Amino acid sequence: MKASTRSTVEAVIFLAVLVGIFWALGSRMGSGNMLKTLMNTAHDLLLNTVFYLMGITVLTGALSKLMAEFGVVTLLEKFLRPLMKPLFNLPGVAALGAVMTFLSDNPAIIALSKDRSFASYFKKYQLISLTNFGTAFGMGFVVIITMISYGNASAALIGLVGAFCGSIISTRIMQRSCRKAWPVEMEQPVIEASQEELAEERIENEEQNGIFMRFLNALLDGGKNGVELGLQIIPGVLIITTAVIMITFGTGDAGVYNGTANQGVPILPWLADKVHWIFEWLFGFKHMELIAFPMTALGAVGAALGLLPTFNAAGILDGNAIAVCTAIGMCWSGFLSTHTAMLDSLGWRKAISKALGAHTVAGLCAGVIAHFLFLLVSLL
Repeated sequence: MKASTRSTVEAVIFLAVLVGIFWALGSRMGSGNMLKTLMNTAHDLLLNTVFYLMGITVLTGALSKLMAEFGVVTLLEKFLRPLMKPLFNLPGVAALGAVMTFLSDNPAIIALSKDRSFASYFKKYQLISLTNFGTAFGMGFVVIITMISYGNASAALIGLVGAFCGSIISTRIMQRSCRKAWPVEMEQPVIEASQEELAEERIENEEQNGIFMRFLNALLDGGKNGVELGLQIIPGVLIITTAVIMITFGTGDAGVYNGTANQGVPILPWLADKVHWIFEWLFGFKHMELIAFPMTALGAVGAALGLLPTFNAAGILDGNAIAVCTAIGMCWSGFLSTHTAMLDSLGWRKAISKALGAHTVAGLCAGVIAHFLFLLVSLL
């Protein structure tokens, strides 16, 4: 096919798909309401999600820089190397990323990766796989505490185990895919300088600056890196999360389409209902409304947690649902909106499809593991 012909065909197909999507949404919502909801949702995400994430990246960026400056990163690497290497094929310092994303959110892992001392422990395929590794723990503390508040702590902890298993699967698949696609490039160290050279740089810095100035410089430099990262994640969060919300939710509390944020046409739950037997066998879901949780978690797990009161009031939030939703919610925790931005900030856009594919599989595996583990524990 000639290049001009191919370009024409692609343009026609793209326009047909685009018009079809907007027609499907506009015919239900009304074209005016659809456009207002589109803009209001993006605006709401910018104010309440992006700036929240930027706050996290600034604080975690400063904290990670402090930890690197005062030797905590090196200490972690020594103690956790025996655990991280066999499970994740990552250096021990990667555990710091898991802790920080668990306590905050996905972008915290990239604030760490921007630090030279931290990145020096990694080869390129390992550093890129941090997007998958860190995302599997994103907002984990918030998810666990929220789930426990519904009165079933054991189910929430089972879900945590499922998410941990999912993180191993996702990280390993991502590493394997990248090494297969770019075998030579992926084996290169991220920082060419040796650990001895970096140690000499730190010693020189320590000699030139006192403890107070080292503390202040690390704090400000790390915070500045966090601001830059917060700006980089804006396109991914606004574009992808808005799209997911508009094909997942309905009218909401308003009961009618009025152009407010977070409304949409529940296409994803409708599709899930057509193959409900799959979700019943894999996840033990008896009510297809529960599918809205993992689907929403793809864009923002915080938004997914907002569905729990409705599920609980309807009497469908049982122990199995808590375990599965915890596992998938933690493992997926907004990866459609953040993976793109995170890999873009690392300069590896070409690995985005591999990261998304690996994490999709891992999230499903996390849910399945949590379901069958819950059944096993229930029999004991």
